[in-house]
Amino acid sequence: MAGGRRVRIGIDTGGTFTDVVAVDEDTGATTTTKTPSTPADPAEGFLAGVRKVLDLMGLDGGAVTAVSHGTTVATNQLLEGRLDRIGFITTEGYESVLEIARQSVPDGYGNSYFWVKPPRIVPADLVRTVGGRLDPTGAEVRPFRREDAVAAARFFRDAGVTTIGVCLLHSYADDAHERAVLDVLRAEHPGAVVSISSRVLREYREYERSVTTLVDAAVKPRVAAYVRGIRERLDALAPGVPFHVMKSNGGVLSAEEVVHQPITTMLSGPAAGALGAALVAGNAGFDRVLTCDGGGTSTDVTVVVDGEPALTTEGSVGAYPSKVPMVDVVTVGAGGGSIAWLSPEGTLKVGPRSAGADPGPLCYPSGGTEPTVTDAHVVLGRIPPHLLGGEIPLSVDAARAGLGALSERLGLSLERTALGILEISAWNQANALRQVTVARGLDVRDFTLTTFGGSGSLLACRLMDVLGLPRTLVPPDPGNLSAFGLLTVDVRNDHVQTAISRHADLDLDRVRSAFAALEERARASLDGEGFARDVQVVQRTADLRYVGQAFEVRVPVADGALDAAAADDVAAAFHAAHRQLYGYDLRDDPRQAVEWVNLRVTGIGPIRRPDLVALPSRGGGPERAVTGSRPVLFDEDWAPTPTYDRTRLAPGDVVSGPAVVEEFGSTVPLHPGFAATVDTFGNLLIERAAR
Repeated sequence: MAGGRRVRIGIDTGGTFTDVVAVDEDTGATTTTKTPSTPADPAEGFLAGVRKVLDLMGLDGGAVTAVSHGTTVATNQLLEGRLDRIGFITTEGYESVLEIARQSVPDGYGNSYFWVKPPRIVPADLVRTVGGRLDPTGAEVRPFRREDAVAAARFFRDAGVTTIGVCLLHSYADDAHERAVLDVLRAEHPGAVVSISSRVLREYREYERSVTTLVDAAVKPRVAAYVRGIRERLDALAPGVPFHVMKSNGGVLSAEEVVHQPITTMLSGPAAGALGAALVAGNAGFDRVLTCDGGGTSTDVTVVVDGEPALTTEGSVGAYPSKVPMVDVVTVGAGGGSIAWLSPEGTLKVGPRSAGADPGPLCYPSGGTEPTVTDAHVVLGRIPPHLLGGEIPLSVDAARAGLGALSERLGLSLERTALGILEISAWNQANALRQVTVARGLDVRDFTLTTFGGSGSLLACRLMDVLGLPRTLVPPDPGNLSAFGLLTVDVRNDHVQTAISRHADLDLDRVRSAFAALEERARASLDGEGFARDVQVVQRTADLRYVGQAFEVRVPVADGALDAAAADDVAAAFHAAHRQLYGYDLRDDPRQAVEWVNLRVTGIGPIRRPDLVALPSRGGGPERAVTGSRPVLFDEDWAPTPTYDRTRLAPGDVVSGPAVVEEFGSTVPLHPGFAATVDTFGNLLIERAAR
C-alpha cells in the first residue's frame, strides 16, 4: 500500500460499461474509470474495474477499505425470464392464488378483451398445499398438518424441484406454521433453496406476498453464486475487505446478508444513481429534482423532493409485483444501445431491444448489425468518433452504412433518419419523466432535471424543450455518478408488520409492542453489520388509509412514547399527506374513519459520505477548454461546432451553443439557443440562453 493511503471503491455494473469510482478517505480526492461489462460473467468486469482504478492510483489491494456494488443480476434474470422450475407451498384451499392474481388489466379496460394473463411464475402442477389455518390476528383456527408438508417436500424432491417458496395465509401475523414447513423441507429436501414469506415480507395481501416470496426464491441461487464468486476473487486481491451490495430501498447491505435477501437488490443500480444525483443536486442548491440515468440499455427516471428520492412498495420487475421498499424508478428502453427498427406497419421504432455491450452498436469495433441511438449521435457528429477518451474507437462509416440501409426503407435522407431516431428516443424519455410527475399530480416544470449515465445527457436540451423544464444540471463525470452514489449510501434495512386497526379503536399497547419488536430486529441486523448501538438510527413510519380504500399512504411516526396524542399526530400527518398526493382529505367527514394498516421500522447504519470539493478558479475564459471543431447537425443544417474538454472548464465559465462538451465517460451536446454555466462544484447548469 503506497504511503498508507486508504480508498473506498464503488462499482456499478451496467449493460454496456462497468463504472468505477474510488475515493481517497484521507484527502477526499476521487478517481474514476470505466471498463466494458462482461455479460457472460459480470464478475470479470467487476474485478477488471477494481484493478484498473487501483492501477490509476498507483495502489494495490491493501489500500482498499471497502467496496460497494450495484448489480442487475437479479433484475436481468427476471426480465429475461431465465427462471428455473419453482415449487410453491400455500394454505389448503388457496392453491389458485397465483392463477387468480389481480383483476387489473395493462393499459386499462380498452385492452381487456384481448389481453391474456402471462404464464404464472409457478405452474399449477408445482403448487402444493398444507392443512392448517391462522386468522388475521395470528390465532390458530385449524392446527398445522405436518404430514401435508412432508408429502409436499418429498414431491418436490422426487420431481427435482430445488427452488421452493412458502406463503401461508396470514403468516405475517404469526410465522409458526411457515417455520414448521421450513423445518420439514430442511429434513426431507435438504438440497432445496427455500424462501418463506414471513422472512421476505411480513405484510398482508396474499397474492403480492406470494409472488414477492417466489421471486426471492427464484433469484436466490444466481445471486448467491454471483456474490460468492466476487467475494472469492475480491479476497484474492484485498483479503477480508468489507463488500456491500446496493439495495432497492436506497441502502446497502453486506454481501453475506444479501445472499439471504436477494429480492432487495432488484433496483440496485438505479437506486444508487438516484441517491448520487440527489446529493449532487442538493449540494448545488436544488431540492426538487428529476433524475435521468441513461445507460446502454435503458433510461431510469425518478423524483427527488427535499433531497430524498421517492420510495414505493408498489413496484414491479417485469411482470412480477414486488412489495419490498424500493426507490420509485420508472424505466424505459431508451439507452444508447437501443435499436432502431421498423414496425410491421412501416413506422420507425426505437427500443426496447438493445445492442448492449456485446455486440454493441454498429459503430463499435465488434458492433452488431442493427442501427442504434449511439449510431445516430455519431452520424450527426454529436459525440466524438471514440469513447472513454479514445480507448474505444467508433466507426462513423459503419454507423452511416447501417443507418443508410434503414433510411432507404423509410424513404428519408440519412440525416432525417438519424434525427428521427433521436426524436423518438427523447419522447420515450420524456414520457417516462411524465409518469413520475404529471401522472402523480406534480408539475414537471417545478423541477430541475439532473442527467447522468453514459447517455443520460445526450438529449438534455431536447428534453427541456419537450417538457418545458427550466434547467438541467449535469454533474462532473456523469457517466460514473451511479458508482459515486454507491459511496454515499448508508447501510439500511426495512422491517414491516401488518397490524390493521381503525384509529378510533387503536390498541396503543399492541402498537407499541409491535414497534418495539421491529426496532429490536432492525438493531440486531445493524449489530450484525458491525454498527455500535450508539450510532444506529431507527426511523418509524406507518401506512394509513381511509376505511374502504385499497392502498395506503405512508407517514412518519415520531420517536418516543406513542401515546394518544402522538397517534393523533400520525393521523393528522396522514390527512395532510393524502391532500398533498390526491388533492383532498376527509378529516372533517365524521362518516369516514382512518385505518392503520402496516407498521414499519427502518434501521440505518451511517457511512461517511465523500466530500464534494469546490473547484479552483482559473484565469481566462472557456476558450482555454476548446479542443477543436467538427461539423454537427442539430436542426436543419450542418455547422462547424466547437468542442470543449470539460476538465479544463472552471467555475464561472459559460459555454454557449451550438457546442459539444466532452469528457472521459460522457458527452453534452449544447443545442443552439442553450448555454451551460459551470458552478462552484464543476456542475454544468444548462439553461436557455438570454435573447
